[in-house]
Amino acid sequence: MKTIGLLLCLSLSSVLGHAQSASDPLSGGIKAIYGITKSNVTRAAEKMPEENYAFQPTPDVRTFGQIIGHVADAQYLFCSTAIGEKNPAPGIEKSKTTKADLVKALNDAFAYCDKAYDAMTDAHAADMVKFFGRDQTKLTILAFSAAHNMEHYGNLVTYMRIKGLVPPTSEQRK
Repeated sequence: MKTIGLLLCLSLSSVLGHAQSASDPLSGGIKAIYGITKSNVTRAAEKMPEENYAFQPTPDVRTFGQIIGHVADAQYLFCSTAIGEKNPAPGIEKSKTTKADLVKALNDAFAYCDKAYDAMTDAHAADMVKFFGRDQTKLTILAFSAAHNMEHYGNLVTYMRIKGLVPPTSEQRK
C-alpha cells in the first residue's frame, strides 16, 4: 500500500511539475489539477456499465447518471463565469439519462471548460468576477471547479465499488 501511495505522489508531482512554468506557476498548477479531475471523472463515466447509470445507493442521493449530469452542468456554471460568458445552463442532470447521452454531454462540458483553463494566465488569475453574488478571482472559480469535480469523483468511486468495479484511479498502471 505504501508503494502505491508513493507512486501516486511521484506521479502527481511529476504532472504538476510539468504543468507549471516559471511565467505562470499558479495557473499552470490549476490547469494540471483540472486535467487530473477531468480524466478521473471521464474515465469513471466511460467505465460504468449502462445498466448502472440508474443506480443510487439510497433514495436520498443522486443516481450515478445524475452525478455525471451534475458535474457536466457545473462545468458550464464555473467556466462560463471564469470566461465572462452567460451560462448556457443546458440542464443535463435533469434531461439526460442514457450513458451515451451523459458521456457526450460530459465531454462537451469539459471541452467548454478547456477554453477557460487554456485562457487562464497568472496575469489574469486575480481578475475579479461575480460568483454567487460575491466577488471572486477567476483562479478561485477554476480551483473550486476542480475541487467540485474531485468531490463528485469520490461519489462515483463509491458507486463503482458497490457495483464491484475498480475505479480508474485504483486500476493497475501499465
